[in-house]
Amino acid sequence: MNTGLSVRTLAGEEAHACISQLADVLLDCVEGGASVSFMLPMARETAVDFWRKVADGVARGERTLLVAEDGEGIAGTVQLITDMPENQPHRADVAKLLVHRRARGAGIARALMESVEEAARGQGRRVLVLDTASPTAERLYERLGWQRVGVVPDYACMPDGALCATSFYYKHV
Repeated sequence: MNTGLSVRTLAGEEAHACISQLADVLLDCVEGGASVSFMLPMARETAVDFWRKVADGVARGERTLLVAEDGEGIAGTVQLITDMPENQPHRADVAKLLVHRRARGAGIARALMESVEEAARGQGRRVLVLDTASPTAERLYERLGWQRVGVVPDYACMPDGALCATSFYYKHV
């Protein structure tokens, strides 16, 4: 792992203050081909609007937003979505693990996943769920002890419009 790396949780006001950097990471990932809910071409305004909604959710206590920072600023992010139905107070969804292409290979994704699991435990969340369309992410999740539940063919689209399968995972923490 990059020794100059730090991972921290952003509060609501901090999340709003970091929207521009978060938008940079999201745009880079989508432009790099990541299937993370957005299509090409992606306008910066779309990325900024997404992060505004996330920051609002953080302020309402519906999610936890973690960022990894290196010498150039925010290099990656992940979310813990805790706004669950009444009968699921023990679980959360992990969403939008994003690492800027300039910072890949430095252990950022692993650090973010370890930190989001720690955040979940701290909030009394014992069952985590996520989905991914990335074989690279699948390998990371499996190395970290996540269990694959299954794969749904043609579940989503890649940013270029091609259909892709999505794998679903869970982990008890």
